[in-house]
Amino acid sequence: MIRITPQAIPDVLLIEPDRFGDERGFFAETYRMSALAEAGFSKPFIQDNQALSGAKNTLRGLHFQTGADVQAKLVRATRGAVLDVVVDLRRGSPWYGQSVAIELSAANFRQVLVPEGFAHGYLTLTEESEVLYKVTAYYAPASETGILWSDPALNIDWPAAPGEVLVNARDQAWPLLADFVSPFVYEVAS
Repeated sequence: MIRITPQAIPDVLLIEPDRFGDERGFFAETYRMSALAEAGFSKPFIQDNQALSGAKNTLRGLHFQTGADVQAKLVRATRGAVLDVVVDLRRGSPWYGQSVAIELSAANFRQVLVPEGFAHGYLTLTEESEVLYKVTAYYAPASETGILWSDPALNIDWPAAPGEVLVNARDQAWPLLADFVSPFVYEVAS
């Protein structure tokens, strides 16, 4: 069984698969298209990505793709733990600029569905954190952009001070939300 719970921004979904264990280990169904469809998400995933971060407090994000390459993501941690953050970038959304943060870990087995029109990133909470995610569009470097992870307007409660965070130059150079003209538009479900 897979439990799916809308978050404070309702299009962001927390997904919690059951695990069935015995002396051999466990079995879990981690993805079921029909369960997501029942929760209102029906796009097919076409690519899997995997990222390993060696150091605690490594930050990746806040990323998204635009245009025809816009992506939704289904994200989980397969080793270690991360604080996964999703930011609403849809113009006209009642939650524009707001975020949802969820701890994902190999131990808690949680996943998060990141809808199209949202920025996504995470901070590793342990050494050797590994993240696996499914996407609905192929990676397209020319369409990738981002928002600055440390923008005070986003009000994200990262569990590390900016000086403790390992972040690459590209992620440190993304614009502030106030300087970003969003191509995404909030659409009310009918």
